[in-house]
Amino acid sequence: MSLDFERRGPENPDRLVIFVHGYGANGADLIGLADPLMEHMPGTAFLSPDAPERSAMNPMGFQWFPIPWLDGSSEEAATEGMERAVADLDAFLDEALAREGVAPRDTILFGFSQGTMMSLHVGPRRAEPFGGIVGFSGRLLAPERLADEAVTKPPVLLVHGDADEVVPVQHLPEAMEALEAAGWDKLYAHVMKGTGHGIAPDGLSVALAFMRDVLGIDAD
Repeated sequence: MSLDFERRGPENPDRLVIFVHGYGANGADLIGLADPLMEHMPGTAFLSPDAPERSAMNPMGFQWFPIPWLDGSSEEAATEGMERAVADLDAFLDEALAREGVAPRDTILFGFSQGTMMSLHVGPRRAEPFGGIVGFSGRLLAPERLADEAVTKPPVLLVHGDADEVVPVQHLPEAMEALEAAGWDKLYAHVMKGTGHGIAPDGLSVALAFMRDVLGIDAD
């Protein structure tokens, strides 16, 4: 299916940032981050698709796949939902890159929560490497499969609040360990002190610096 999306930024961009929202949210939830980022990332367009399914917990929002411990779904439904969502996100990425005329190496996948799970799963399994993956407040799914299934190993930045009440901060070092074991050599992490399940200014500043670096945007 074709995913609806929000867009900010110039026509004919040089670079892309693609936001992948969390469970129960929508594309509009993250697109507002484009406003503070845009002035420091000239020539960059920002896209934020809606996940393919209506959320079981929030009918006004969307989900990439069901989460059994949140919505009471079965593990089978979660697995099947994720497989469908991976195909839908892959198709959206193909369409977006072609439409915008931007190469994967000039593109960032920027996930939050369930969007981080999707970004860390989809990004490394695509044929061409992205410029980088930014993951806030999420976790790495199926870490035991990563080494065998990863096709590319783009730079990764993981950011997490140490007071996250939804996805425990312990998932950050677990993901970093699995990525390193799978052969990643460009891994970065930042813990937002006193922050819950969200994006604090210090975390966004670290993400901006990372994106500018991997995309080769000259310092101001």
